[in-house]
Amino acid sequence: MKRHILRNSLARFFHMAVFVVIAFCALFPLVWMMISSFKAQADITAMPMRFFPSNWIGDNYVKLLSNGAFYRSIVLTFCLGAIFTLGTLMVNSMAGYAFARIDFPLKKVLWPIVLVTMFIPGISILITSFIVVVRLGMLNTYWVLLLPGMATGGSIFFIRQFYLNFPLALEESAMIDGCNRFKTWTFIFLPASFPVFVIVGVGAFLGYWGSYIWPVMTISNEHMYQIMQLMQFFRSEKALKDGVILAGAVFTSIPPIVLFLIFQRYIIEGIKIAGLK
Repeated sequence: MKRHILRNSLARFFHMAVFVVIAFCALFPLVWMMISSFKAQADITAMPMRFFPSNWIGDNYVKLLSNGAFYRSIVLTFCLGAIFTLGTLMVNSMAGYAFARIDFPLKKVLWPIVLVTMFIPGISILITSFIVVVRLGMLNTYWVLLLPGMATGGSIFFIRQFYLNFPLALEESAMIDGCNRFKTWTFIFLPASFPVFVIVGVGAFLGYWGSYIWPVMTISNEHMYQIMQLMQFFRSEKALKDGVILAGAVFTSIPPIVLFLIFQRYIIEGIKIAGLK
């Protein structure tokens, strides 16, 4: 009995130690970034590294927030990210419903093609995607930031798996009441899709918020710079000090953190409901 209790105590201690190590590795860069945003340039570049500043200053935030381009970029990126997320949910949800509940010509041919796209790295099709948007005349427009990447094989697959769990009797009842396929999707499937929409939507928004390569390739108008693109512009072209860049990084990290804190329970619930481990 004592050995069993000792074994359980050691196991709990080991699990706690592993948790502490992982939490430290995950949180240390974030904490260092926040503290360094209050440092002078000399403290940031000091060797050996100084974790806490010799003098806490707020000049980095004053200089950042006095720049109108930062406000414009962060609001623009947030609004376009919200539109991109809504479009992603609608497009992938309709495709997922079609593949899950409708028998249409070439369905068995198209579905493997959708699955194959999940295994193609996005970086490998950047050049071809760029050629397409150039020929369509989409450079330096909001469309080039919104339309490419809105439909993804992974999102369609995830939503399809969720819709496959819906009872067929529910759909048949809607059909008997006079609902066509679009109304069935709108009034039956959409209201019950919140758990899976949280996972797909949060992933889509965070992917858009953190995108850098695609905006750099397709946007040259400074008034349309996305937030990650603008931060790099500040660093390379404006030569702002590291403290100002770190202050900007603190602001840009707020939306992902807030989204995770709000939806963490729904993300776990959605994964369970979708049957994906």
